[in-house]
Amino acid sequence: MNDLPQADSARRDNYSAEARAASKVTIIGMILDAVLGVIKVIAGAVFHSQALLVDGIHSFSDVASDLVVLGVMRVSRQEPDEDHPYGHQRIETLGTLVLGSILIAVGAALAWENILRLWQGQADIIPGWPVLAAAGLSVVGKEWIYHYTRRVGIQIRSDLIIANAWHSRTDAFSSVIVVVSTLGAMFGLVWLDVVAAIVIAVIIIHIGWKFTWDSVKELVDTSISPEDTEMLKSIARNTDGVRNIHELRSRKMGQDILLDVHLVVRPDISVSEGHQIGVQVASGMREALENIRDINFHIDAENDEELSPTSEELPSRGDIQRTLEKHISDYPTKTRLRLHYLKNKVHLELFLDSDADTLNEAEVHKAMTGYPWFGSVRVWVKNS
Repeated sequence: MNDLPQADSARRDNYSAEARAASKVTIIGMILDAVLGVIKVIAGAVFHSQALLVDGIHSFSDVASDLVVLGVMRVSRQEPDEDHPYGHQRIETLGTLVLGSILIAVGAALAWENILRLWQGQADIIPGWPVLAAAGLSVVGKEWIYHYTRRVGIQIRSDLIIANAWHSRTDAFSSVIVVVSTLGAMFGLVWLDVVAAIVIAVIIIHIGWKFTWDSVKELVDTSISPEDTEMLKSIARNTDGVRNIHELRSRKMGQDILLDVHLVVRPDISVSEGHQIGVQVASGMREALENIRDINFHIDAENDEELSPTSEELPSRGDIQRTLEKHISDYPTKTRLRLHYLKNKVHLELFLDSDADTLNEAEVHKAMTGYPWFGSVRVWVKNS
């Protein structure tokens, strides 16, 4: 059973609003990255700061990542369709993976280049004071765009936008390192500039790896945390009518959580009551974790993890009906039949319309004993 709500106009409007918000903040960040990148590359080249030059290249990598974000967000925020009934959020995950890979590649190239410079003794030029001004401007600008982007990412529940925010903050961190290394070089520690460039490159690699690894885990359907899993199981166990929960599987699509839940209930309740119990469990879970998008709940009459799987060879309702009519000559035609498939046996309940119908449990039991699938029988007579 599934409690996935149908896509309606409100959801479509929500997807559109989220896409617009993501595009706006990304375009603003991209313009800022481009301006800061030009300033830092020029200042780094003219005033002899390898660290600021690397920092400027880092800003241009932000521009490239912003372009990735714009393209991915446009696609991933589309409403669910026939081919993608759960939505397109996995495209966002793929975009985050690409973004992380870009960061790793850029960081590795910059780190290698500056390690060679340090090894070859090329770190012997003192940076000029404009380097401090360019780095300070970068710190202020990137810290502002970090807070703005992260706030939007949290509001629209987008891992990709949040990842892009942290990408901006690494630029602010790296600019702080430029300030410190430049001051150190001005006081005679000239090699600090190249060392700072290597440190900045390592920061870029680290952030890229985190984004990449988190995306890989999501793409291979890694579950939610053990703490959240146990909390959801506790909610199910404490729901009236649930005897046990013997399986809870989870996976993520972007910020959304998808759940598969197996609930054990009393075997003699109706299908509708079992469904209602599942609805109550789903409601409780949604209250606990608001980003649950879809819950598939399966109602079990017994714990099929501990017992042998139910045999596919057990007879159907039609087969049992014909068997009863075959062995019981005066079998009432209006008898209602209820079946319980438990522990690889079939337990029968027969409901008679009146006590005028001549049928008793002993007669049925004797007729059915020879069948290996037969478990038990109860006969109920409607009061006149």
